[in-house]
Amino acid sequence: MATPAPTEARDYWGRFSIGLHWLSFALVLALAAIGLSMDELPAGRDKVQVYALHKSLGLTVLFLTALRLLWRLLERRPAAFAGLPGWQHALARLTHFALYVLLLLVPLSGWWFNSASGFPLRWFGLFAVPALGGFDRAARQQAADTHELLFWLLAATVALHAAAALWHHYRWRNRTLARMLPWMERKQA
Repeated sequence: MATPAPTEARDYWGRFSIGLHWLSFALVLALAAIGLSMDELPAGRDKVQVYALHKSLGLTVLFLTALRLLWRLLERRPAAFAGLPGWQHALARLTHFALYVLLLLVPLSGWWFNSASGFPLRWFGLFAVPALGGFDRAARQQAADTHELLFWLLAATVALHAAAALWHHYRWRNRTLARMLPWMERKQA
């Protein structure tokens, strides 16, 4: 399939955007599963490794989100669907904005929590990541509370985002979901 000319609208996201979207989703899902269960692990080496994995995956999400934002500036967006009310377009823009902000703030708050706890941070054991400050008990608790609150806000926003995509797909039968699924047939606008 030929790439659309720069001025030509298209009905789908590019493969790189689709890949970043689903990789981010998979990582957030893994982070949620690990994060919600890691406190229950018995103290020991395994628990330390699980925490280290959670932190490394979180930093990866932070990096991927920054990359996604940069790429979004460069890639043409699919054309908006004609006939949808303005409030739906506005809500979609607001939800996407909230997703990006939360995908930055949740890992940053985790990094802050780790820093205030006085723990070293290494990305997959490959290199040290600088602390965002020193050990501080008060900041540690505030960072932990912030990280948890932001996680739940992210979970709710992801659920809203997914529900809207499914609603568009099954109720309104438009291509909102299909144009973000790599296995669906691509159609030009």
